Amino acid sequence: MFAPDPVVVFAAVFAALYAAHQVGDHWIQTQHQATCKGAPGWSGRLACAAHVVTYTATAAAALVAVALLLGLSLPVGQTVTGLLVSAVSHYVIDRRVPLRRLAAWLGKDPTWLERGGGLYALDQSAHVGFLFAAALVVAA
Repeated sequence: MFAPDPVVVFAAVFAALYAAHQVGDHWIQTQHQATCKGAPGWSGRLACAAHVVTYTATAAAALVAVALLLGLSLPVGQTVTGLLVSAVSHYVIDRRVPLRRLAAWLGKDPTWLERGGGLYALDQSAHVGFLFAAALVVAA
C-alpha cells in the first residue's frame, strides 16, 4: 500500500462513496426502510437507523475494496470520521423533517417538494454534498 497525494485519495474516496451511495440507497435499502424511515416516533427512527447501518456498511465495503484493490493507504481515523460524517448526515436527511424545514426556509414550492419529485432531488443532492465533505475528511 502507498500513501498518495491527498488529491488522489479524495478522488478515489469520493468515487467509492458515490458508487456505494447509489447501491446502498437504492438497492440495499429495504422497502420497509424506504417507506418508514421518515415516519414519526420510534418506528421511523429505527427504520432509518437500520437503513443507515446497511448504507454505511456498503460505503465501508467500497472503501476497503478501493484500499485493497488499488493499494491505497487510507488513514483509519480519518476514514472512520468520514464514514461518520456520511452516516450522521444521512440519518438527519432521511428523517425528512429537517429536509422539509430547510426547503421551506429556502422558499421551495411545497407542491414541487411533495408531488414534483423535489424532496427526492433535495435528498439526493444533500447526500452527495455530504459525501463530498466525507471524502475531504478522509483525504485531508
